[in-house]
Amino acid sequence: MTASKIETAVFPVAGRGTRFLPATKASPKEMLPIVDKPLIQYAAEEALSAGAKKLVFITGSSKRAIEDHFDSDPELEEALEAQGKHDLLKALKEIVPSWASCIYIRQPSPLGLGHAVLCARPVVGNQPFFIHLADDLIDASVPCLKQMATVYEERQASVLGVETVPMQETDKYGIVATEDRSGRLSKVKQIVEKPRPQNAPSNLAVVGRYVLSGTIFDKLERTGRGAGGEIQLTDAIADLLMDEAVYAYEFEGKRYDCGSKIGYLQATVEYGLKHDVLGDKFSQYLVGLAQTLQK
Repeated sequence: MTASKIETAVFPVAGRGTRFLPATKASPKEMLPIVDKPLIQYAAEEALSAGAKKLVFITGSSKRAIEDHFDSDPELEEALEAQGKHDLLKALKEIVPSWASCIYIRQPSPLGLGHAVLCARPVVGNQPFFIHLADDLIDASVPCLKQMATVYEERQASVLGVETVPMQETDKYGIVATEDRSGRLSKVKQIVEKPRPQNAPSNLAVVGRYVLSGTIFDKLERTGRGAGGEIQLTDAIADLLMDEAVYAYEFEGKRYDCGSKIGYLQATVEYGLKHDVLGDKFSQYLVGLAQTLQK
């Protein structure tokens, strides 16, 4: 991997979000709001804070709302200006800064995360890049991808964002075995996609954040269908391990699995409590509700 600065972030957003049907029948799951911003905007903001200038969205047939969200809307902006709603106007204009660009690539078939990432190759080329899965919302004082970008700058090698999960849940994640641990960082020696608990090499799970070498595209080109009949990014990373170092980084912050209804509700409540305008009133409401339920 070269010492190139990471300027591209890839967002695989072609999935249908079936766990949230019927809410996601006509609207992408990535557009589900956490208080007043959709999940995909939190994802974009995290990538931009880490240095990304190109935001690459791998989309599907039902994802037009994502493109509309990141596009400008002169008519709405003019209306807000005329109504004197300058705070809202500023928020709209800041969704994507002028120095960043959005690129949309259609994934022709639902062949898995690995295939979705491979679709980004014409834009990314051979450079290192971020991958962000918007389902995994991570609340951190230093954004997770920014933490990982710092690790990349120090190690000049691929980095996987990981956290410890209950052993009985290893079959929901890519699981890594590591060595040479130093603080939050360790070297990956094995990675397995969704192993059963009795077969898992550890309970250290990859959770929606990656910094990968451009070499991964060559590996993905040769990766056959794996778990679930899909092209698994995990399988390509396992192949990458044969040629270059890959690190596991236990990020600082709290992850919310917003691909699940309970995780989404937890994120909504906790982000609501921290909201600058709504937090105090929402806290008072929850206290009152808890008191009512206890009676």
